[in-house]
Amino acid sequence: MVILTAIIYWLLICASLHCDVYYLIFQTVIFIYITGEHHLLSLINNVSSGLQLQSITKSITNVEAPIKEKYGRNIILGTHKEGGAVTFWSHAVSLPLSSNAILSWKFCHVVHKLLRDGHPNTLRDSRGHTASIRQMGTLWGNLHDRYGHIVALYAKLLCIKIDFHLKVSLMFPSLTYEFDMTGEVLEYMEAALKLQETVFRQMECSSTSSTTPVGQCRLAPLVLVIQDCGLLYHFLVKLLFKLHSRIPVDALLGHRERFREQFNSLTQFFERARGMEFFKSIIQIPDLPDEPPNFLRAASLADHVKPMVVQNETFPDYDETDTQLDFGEGNYQMVKTTWIGQTEADTLRKELEVVKPELELIKVEAQRAVVQLKSQVNKLESELEDQRTHKQMALVENERLRMEVENLRAQTAVAASIQATVEDSLTELNCNFQLEAQRAEIERLKQELATERDEMFQVHNTLQSKEKAGDELSSVLVGLQAEKETLLRTVKDQEAEIASLRQAAQLHQTTLQQERDRHQREMTALQNQLQEKVSDSGVLLQKLQDEQFSLLQCAVVEAEGMVLDAVAKVDDPLHVRCISTPDYLINRAELTLASIDKMQQSHVVYLRNMDDASGLLRSVTQFSHLISDTIVNGAGTAHSAPTDQADRLTDNCRDCATHCLQYLKELKLKATLPRADPTAVRYVVQRILNQGQDLLPRGADVRKEELAEMVDKEMAATSTAIEDAVLRMDEILSQARRDSSGVKLEVNQSIIGSCSDLMKIVFINLSISNAGFCVFIAQFCQGAGSVKDFYAKNSCWTEGLISASKAVGWGATQMLESADKVVTDRGKYEELIVCSHEIAASTAQLVAASKVKADRGNRKLQTLQQASRHVNDMAAVVVSSTKSGQMQIENKNSMDFSSMSLIKLKTEEMDSQVSEKW
Repeated sequence: MVILTAIIYWLLICASLHCDVYYLIFQTVIFIYITGEHHLLSLINNVSSGLQLQSITKSITNVEAPIKEKYGRNIILGTHKEGGAVTFWSHAVSLPLSSNAILSWKFCHVVHKLLRDGHPNTLRDSRGHTASIRQMGTLWGNLHDRYGHIVALYAKLLCIKIDFHLKVSLMFPSLTYEFDMTGEVLEYMEAALKLQETVFRQMECSSTSSTTPVGQCRLAPLVLVIQDCGLLYHFLVKLLFKLHSRIPVDALLGHRERFREQFNSLTQFFERARGMEFFKSIIQIPDLPDEPPNFLRAASLADHVKPMVVQNETFPDYDETDTQLDFGEGNYQMVKTTWIGQTEADTLRKELEVVKPELELIKVEAQRAVVQLKSQVNKLESELEDQRTHKQMALVENERLRMEVENLRAQTAVAASIQATVEDSLTELNCNFQLEAQRAEIERLKQELATERDEMFQVHNTLQSKEKAGDELSSVLVGLQAEKETLLRTVKDQEAEIASLRQAAQLHQTTLQQERDRHQREMTALQNQLQEKVSDSGVLLQKLQDEQFSLLQCAVVEAEGMVLDAVAKVDDPLHVRCISTPDYLINRAELTLASIDKMQQSHVVYLRNMDDASGLLRSVTQFSHLISDTIVNGAGTAHSAPTDQADRLTDNCRDCATHCLQYLKELKLKATLPRADPTAVRYVVQRILNQGQDLLPRGADVRKEELAEMVDKEMAATSTAIEDAVLRMDEILSQARRDSSGVKLEVNQSIIGSCSDLMKIVFINLSISNAGFCVFIAQFCQGAGSVKDFYAKNSCWTEGLISASKAVGWGATQMLESADKVVTDRGKYEELIVCSHEIAASTAQLVAASKVKADRGNRKLQTLQQASRHVNDMAAVVVSSTKSGQMQIENKNSMDFSSMSLIKLKTEEMDSQVSEKW
């Protein structure tokens, strides 16, 4: 039987190759007798493999013509029969791909066909050859060949396709997966569109027609590209709609712009391909919408229609010469047998005539075996049907017996209940037992009647004479008879009543039993429901507690992150310039202490009822914000505090963060949650509060009533200091003229003059500020209070004004000292520059204080701002004159006059004077 099947399969293979039928039969029979069944099957496999190899060889050639459909189909069928593409790749590695670009182009086309329509294992077998495909693309991309550029793009597309499908099979669905997948699809689509654009551009440049073999050789792979692009477009639309439902739209702006460009390119590609006869005969290209989908509107997904690329049915012509196996080619030549010689043909034909009867016998025997098998199958089917019938009857009988048992049980229960009911009923009807007594009396009367009858017959003869006595006895007898009939009727009535009572008792017992059964069933169902509700409530309660604790853990983790971020800012160099005030630190610390108390209360409430953690969650959130704010502002206050106090405050901030993290860690674990205690945190925060109170400025101890007098004193002291500085500048200038000469004198005059001018401008600015303050305060009060009330009400602004005034006076004094030292060669020019900057900054602070309390259109404020700009200009003049003088002094000291002649020296001096004047 196996031999017959193998023969038929062998004939089908050879028939597909259009060989001579008689010659095939001759070859088959002789080969069976010579080599046996095993070699026949081996030959069939070799022929199938040879057919695939022949198709590969005739598909991948250097002829500039499209690949025939039959060869591609044979290669695809070969992968399905083999279960992979091992045979294809074992032959493809030996192809001279680097020698011819057309050969490489057709190779890419065949690989693309296998990846789309081949066996699923083709992808796995092609994974190891990605590097060689990429290397081939790089080689042809560097060469200026007419097919080189498109071969490079095609190789890139194949590598992307293989990598994409491998990644899709390994990735798991998630938000990150969808985002990455969208990028992969966009890259895949971009590579496909780049390939088709380049192919069409080359054809337009070379004026190649799509009806010629040369044009069709380039256009054939684009059929597969169109099929890929249709699916990629649909997949990409669904991905982008899904991402827009889960990610902010601003984050996907780049994806939308990239998709819009690809949509326009894909539309142009489909329109161009739809107009070519080559594509019309192969596939039906779908129409895309006029505008890309609106991903910002989720309802637009319902308007999306999946583009379906339909492939037309083709019937290729098979020429007999192309489909026969080529036994003469080098790599695919099959083993030649010694029995196919031309000289032995006649002998073999004779032997075939002898073998034909044996073949007929084999066919008859095979038919007989088939008939026997069919009869056995029919017999087995009938036996199976009988068994099914018997089984069905047994099931019916079993069901009937079960119902009878149930009926017997029910009847037994009913009989027992009836008996009990009857007994109860008879007990209740004891009064009816008199009926039995009456029956006994009737029997007794009957007996007496019979006795009397006997006596009557005995004495009948005697009593005949006594007729009167006889008549009386007859009347008595008639009465007794009537009484008997009455008693009989009464007995019948009693029996009917007893029967009715029995029926009522039986009916009542049946009703009670039904009610009892129904109540029992309802009670059982309610008990089951109660148990389910209890178990479900326990599970839900545990789930609720777990969810509440998970929320608490999330809040604690967030709080830990905030505390860690705050403590990181303590040691951050960028945070050194951030300064806070003790007042704000005290405010934050007090609020933190209050939040700690609230935290403890919420903690106790949560331990009593772990079903609701909302109160503790709010407390944790408030506590984390306040404790982080306290740590950050503690560090900022330390930046402006004295060194010892700053170090202690910084250490306390770190200790606060450490204890806070420990407390939060205890809250995060179920084992340590009951014993979590913020006492250590409260103690450290209290220390920070005390240090903040110690750092309060001493000026706060001054009574608010004295602020007005302090402002007047400081402004007067500053004016006096500036006047003294101006007079002292004149003295220093006079002294410099006496003690110096030449370049030194010029430098000193320039520096002292610019400093003196700056002091005069500052004095003018201060005078304008004093007058402006008076006007501003008068306008602000508007007759509703005195100046002292104004200063007391705006104590913080007043302290800033006093500080700015002190800074101006201190800057004037320091500039005076620095100028004196520079003139006498005991100081540095940089100190003078710093002093000028300090004066300008202090003056700007005064202007800022005036700007806070003045109206926007106040003329005094505009005059004050103009004077402040003059101060800045003069400060810049001081800086420039100081730097210029410093350079002149350095240049003078660096000059060497030892080797110069008198004429040379005079020339240099004149040049120096000219350059100084310019």
